[in-house]
Amino acid sequence: MALANESNSKKENTALELPRALSVRQLAEALKVTPVEIIKELMRRGIMANINQVIDYEVASAVCNELGVETRPQPISSQAASVISEIKRQQKIIGEGAGLKPRPPVVTIMGHVDHGKTRLLDAIRKANVMDSEAGGITQHIGAYQVKVNEQKITFLDTPGHEAFTAMRARGARVTDITVLVVAADDGVMPQTLEAIDHAKAAGVPIIVAVNKIDKVGSNPDHVKQQLAEAGLLCEEWGGDTICVHTSAMSGVGITELLESILLVSEMEELKADPTLLARGVVVEARLDKNRGPMATVLVHDGTLRLEDNVAAGTTWGRVRAMFDSSGRRMRKANPSTPVAILGLHDIPEVGDPVVAFNSEQEARAFVQHRLNEARRESQAVSLSSVYDQIKEGEIKELGIVLKVDVQGSLEPVRNSLEKLSTDKVRVTIIRAGTGNVTESDVMLAVASKGLVIAFNTGIEAGAQKLADAENIDIRLYRIIYELIEDVEKALKGLLAPMMVEVVEGICEVRAVFPSGKKAKIAGVYVTEGTVTRDVSARIKRDNNVIAQTVVTGLKRFKDDVRNVPAGYECGVDLKDFNDIHVGDIIELFRKQKVK
Repeated sequence: MALANESNSKKENTALELPRALSVRQLAEALKVTPVEIIKELMRRGIMANINQVIDYEVASAVCNELGVETRPQPISSQAASVISEIKRQQKIIGEGAGLKPRPPVVTIMGHVDHGKTRLLDAIRKANVMDSEAGGITQHIGAYQVKVNEQKITFLDTPGHEAFTAMRARGARVTDITVLVVAADDGVMPQTLEAIDHAKAAGVPIIVAVNKIDKVGSNPDHVKQQLAEAGLLCEEWGGDTICVHTSAMSGVGITELLESILLVSEMEELKADPTLLARGVVVEARLDKNRGPMATVLVHDGTLRLEDNVAAGTTWGRVRAMFDSSGRRMRKANPSTPVAILGLHDIPEVGDPVVAFNSEQEARAFVQHRLNEARRESQAVSLSSVYDQIKEGEIKELGIVLKVDVQGSLEPVRNSLEKLSTDKVRVTIIRAGTGNVTESDVMLAVASKGLVIAFNTGIEAGAQKLADAENIDIRLYRIIYELIEDVEKALKGLLAPMMVEVVEGICEVRAVFPSGKKAKIAGVYVTEGTVTRDVSARIKRDNNVIAQTVVTGLKRFKDDVRNVPAGYECGVDLKDFNDIHVGDIIELFRKQKVK
């Protein structure tokens, strides 16, 4: 026994210790092999990586095992712990108000397509371009600053509420004020209502720009009436929402709009401490073919300086160069300043947090910590897990995106759900509307850590795919009392287990072969997931389900196999079903019990 223990201990000691994340180059150095060998092993696993690509421990460990080297995960170092405690210390300093100074507001412009968002941004930029930018080469970095009465305003040049919500979904609070653009001749449209919902869910002040007022057929009062019905009551009607009449074409109202933004920002008392190390968020990222990974960073607190070591999401690097939206080189970026940076090892995701450190080791330790935390924590809320999360104090509010078939069903269902609020958790309807569940609904649920409930309506294909990817719970109901009963039981921890379908693979029939008397085998190409023997199969023809059966056999060439992954062809034997045609889609699924 002693010998066995000694042997295990020896094995443990000789195992290669790897961090939670490392680059291909670092793994090659640790294994004393060329980076090309590592890249080849990754390609065999379907991962296309360059020498600076960051890979996680699981992938690195699999590569090491293939090369005959045992590994073990490196424990989170005391250095990483000190990095986190330092960030928390800085946050505490900011919370206590040390060194705080006013900072410019960050503004996002949202609204319905063709209501003049882009033209309005152009008009603002042309009328208030900062003097120092004269003669610069304008480049798109996703954000820029203008100067009004010696005060700065930062505008995020995003495509709309989708990008705004995608950033919130990744935990980034990027916007201080939302300007909602509504065309005076067109009025409130579906995307306008969506933008209102997203801004309200983010808890951001809204300023309304009633645009195109000089256009024939414009009716600002009608727009204000529609806004009031959507929950935004303008100041002149006795509400607290600032409404400004504008025209992007003639420039009317642009000055008043900018002054309103400064007024709201003054009321919000936006402040930051420029003496600290920078913390911000990625608002745009891309690969520049000449200069490598480039990320636009919006600095929240502190000051970002040239040569700073930074962590951005799951990558890190040293700031080798900084540019503003005019392409001018910068040496530092103060709070609320957008700046394009070069020097990261890889392209970060939009919405990733950016943190500056004193050393590269601290930046890498922070990236490792974030990767580890991401694995341990899931932010998704499902109806099945609500009670456990309430009990552990993780959620105090259950956000629901509600979609129903007709307007008449909306209020009864909404009121019934809101009445289920308890002293421990409040039920909040973050969006209510009619029609199928859309991708926008799912993104709102992701950003608000909520779930989607659909009553007598369907789910768009893209929305279901997004919900699966983001682990968002979509519940479909046909009877109102079952809907209310399920939510009530979930809040009390009494929701019974339910059977759910998990789609494991999808394949397309490319050929049909005879097999014995009247029997047929489908020659298929696996497009998604994996085809497994003894799994349930649903056959679809022209998007209609024509049969449901079981996969009884799988063949690759002449060999019987248990499963076949995506990207390969195989022969599928279906139980008691021979009416198979070329072009049919076979969907493979299992049913599993969920709490």
